[in-house]
Amino acid sequence: MPDTPNLDRDDVLAMLTPLGTRGPDSTLERLSSMEVAWLVHQVEQRYGIELDLDDEQLARLRTITDAVQLLGESVRSSHG
Repeated sequence: MPDTPNLDRDDVLAMLTPLGTRGPDSTLERLSSMEVAWLVHQVEQRYGIELDLDDEQLARLRTITDAVQLLGESVRSSHG
């Protein structure tokens, strides 16, 4: 059985680093709308998937923890 991709907090922070809004050791939890858009794009590029998130799901992406949970679930389900 192939390994299921995992997305953790370090991955999310690493994806945000090139954006320049925070460093890899950032303790900021809240995400800006620009960071959410950037993360969705980065996840799609990194895992070779297209995320089809509805407005409700996007509205749930408010924090790093939310991103780890929701985007992680999306990545796992796309490779399942």
